[in-house]
Amino acid sequence: MTAAPVNLAAALASFDEVYSPRIVARMNDYDVRIAHTKGEHVWHVHEDTDEFFLVLDGHFDVALRNADGSQTTVALGQGDTFVVPKGTAHKPSSLGGSILMFEPSGTSSTGDSHEGVIPNHVDSTVGHQL
Repeated sequence: MTAAPVNLAAALASFDEVYSPRIVARMNDYDVRIAHTKGEHVWHVHEDTDEFFLVLDGHFDVALRNADGSQTTVALGQGDTFVVPKGTAHKPSSLGGSILMFEPSGTSSTGDSHEGVIPNHVDSTVGHQL
């Protein structure tokens, strides 16, 4: 990482893949990541860390699995933020847009565990450098 500022619009324009986060900055032991979103992600869980989302553009839904097995969906629009608590199974989906995330460095985009086969459009990664 350099000391130069990163323009998020330019960074998003530099790649097309969806659910393939790019690391735009590091702060302490955290990555600041951006990603394009479209379609469904995979049900997954981060056992030891919360996951912060900021919707930069478009619409972004996060389905959450409650302790009783029921599901709740949080609908987010541009400028909305949401934190998925650690240990909570969740499945993002989007009609299209872009997000910014804060996660501890090394956190997998498909969690510590996930359900089923990872769709081809979902990149299971700890983030790519810009």
